Amino acid sequence: MPFQIKQRQSIVVYLYHLKQSKVLRKYGTIQYVSRKMKYVILYLDQDKVTDTVQKISKLKFVKAVVKSPRPEIKRDFQNGSIYKMTEEDQDKLKYGEKNESSRRKL
Repeated sequence: MPFQIKQRQSIVVYLYHLKQSKVLRKYGTIQYVSRKMKYVILYLDQDKVTDTVQKISKLKFVKAVVKSPRPEIKRDFQNGSIYKMTEEDQDKLKYGEKNESSRRKL
C-alpha cells in the first residue's frame, strides 16, 4: 500500500473564552492558540472542512470560524505570470551577486 499525502487546510476559530479550546482537539490538529486575541488555528483534512466548519460554528463558545484561502491562491509564478522583473532584479541576475556586493561598498 503506497503512502499518499492528504491535502490539509487550516481554519481559524475565534473563541469567547480559551477554556474550551481543548474541546476543539476532537475536530482536528491544534496548531496554534493565541491567548491575547483568543483564536485557535486548526488543521483538518481538506475533504472534511465544510462539515467540520458547520459543526464548530454551532458550538456555544465559538464567535466565528474562518477558512484559510491558501488552497485557492495561485502559487505558480514561473511562466505566463503577471509579475514582471524590475530592472534592478534583471541586473542582479545579469551581473551576479559578486558585483552586487561591490556596489554596496561604494
